[in-house]
Amino acid sequence: MPLTRRDLIKRAGAAGLVAGWPGLSLAQSGGGILRMPPLVDATTSRAFDLLARTGETNFLGQSATSTWGFNDQTFLGPTLRLAHNSLTKASVRNSVSEPFSLHWHGLEIPGQADGGPHQPIATGATWAVDLNIDQPPATVWYHSHTHLRTADHVQKGLAGVIQLTDGRDDERGLPSDYGTDDLTLVIQDRRFDRSGRAVYDPGMHDRMMGFTGDVILVNGQFGAQAVVPKGIVRLRLLNGSNARIYNLASRAGRTLHMVSTDTGFLDRPISIDSLQLAPGERAEVLLDFSDGTSDMLVSSSIANGGMMGGGMMGGGMMGGGMMGGSGGSFDILPISVDPSRRARIDRIPEGIGGTMPDLDIRGASRRDIALQSGMGGMFRRRRNQHSINGNSFEMDRLNFSVQRGATEIWAIDGQNMAHPFHVHGVRFQVLSENDGPVSSRNSGWKDTVLVNRRAEIAIRFDQPAPASTPFMFHCHILEHEDGGMMGQFSVV
Repeated sequence: MPLTRRDLIKRAGAAGLVAGWPGLSLAQSGGGILRMPPLVDATTSRAFDLLARTGETNFLGQSATSTWGFNDQTFLGPTLRLAHNSLTKASVRNSVSEPFSLHWHGLEIPGQADGGPHQPIATGATWAVDLNIDQPPATVWYHSHTHLRTADHVQKGLAGVIQLTDGRDDERGLPSDYGTDDLTLVIQDRRFDRSGRAVYDPGMHDRMMGFTGDVILVNGQFGAQAVVPKGIVRLRLLNGSNARIYNLASRAGRTLHMVSTDTGFLDRPISIDSLQLAPGERAEVLLDFSDGTSDMLVSSSIANGGMMGGGMMGGGMMGGGMMGGSGGSFDILPISVDPSRRARIDRIPEGIGGTMPDLDIRGASRRDIALQSGMGGMFRRRRNQHSINGNSFEMDRLNFSVQRGATEIWAIDGQNMAHPFHVHGVRFQVLSENDGPVSSRNSGWKDTVLVNRRAEIAIRFDQPAPASTPFMFHCHILEHEDGGMMGQFSVV
């Protein structure tokens, strides 16, 4: 039986977390200090090990959930800090009960190292792979990309963050003290039963629209608060949810100064009031806490269309990271200021020094990509309910081949709902959205873009990918990916 709003309020009240309703702020009231994922710094060693393991995680302080994680984590994995221009040796060992593949989402590396569904790691086996990294500093990530099982594996916990660094953030005037003024935030939603166990049991609506939860976790934690110094703070934001789209903002009205998109720094900060972040997307923003006042990172509910009455993605949320009624905003993370913590950075930098995308598209060939969802009876009858250009994903079918070094323009049609569209092995430039100008959040280098009706992107294909280990392109609503809304291409 699912966890109800009343159950969660009662549990929070018993723990002394709630003073009343409405205005509930569980995390703000006593959920403990937010922990960062353990940091594995491989910038010097140029090597790291990941051990996928089983474990139990008690998310809500009641019954534990069987989960998967990496290394010492029972849920999620460590933050990997890698040099942005290095040959780094990765060793990934599988000690969980089924095979999985591990994709380096955002790394521009050859197909044989990409970790797509053609590269499963058997139980008890180790995948040793060279990551030949040569791209700008960025916040990217890693997650399971197992054929037909990606959604379930990410729900279990097989994901983590990667920081690509050149060691020059101090020169840029950016906060860089991990866990103090430089916070890594993995935002996910989950469903829980009345015993407090996380459940993943997608029904037809979930498979069609994407699985959304009723509780927000940050770094796998419910009800925690971040503590920051009285100065400039950097948030590295990852939407690690299966399907939920966030529209992030400061409840106190602080400006978000965006300094990086998916795959690289902007040339200068962009001041925004809110940031829309779809599954798979990352962004880095700066917030100014020099006035010493606390704040709450919040999100408004994002409607995603479809046949189910307009399809609000999972409804609204209750305060403190609990979903409730319809519409409105919900809490993501309370942030409190500790004046005793040293503030390293006291002003927003004027420039970051990143390179803005400006691909030469003269003579570029064009390709149409239609993202299609089966509906109604067709949806129930078909094994693969989703498709691209009329074809559901098949492991043994290559959709097309691209010449290495070529630049193409892809016109992507989201049709009946918004889809976060991801391409492996590349970074791309968003040329237009709905035949109009590009939004500020998509003005930098991207590898994932939310296609709300239509978008055009320009891609240069610099990394090789043979037909045996091709690159994927797909919707990053994970139930859509597993359901067939994915294709594959070689680069030769």
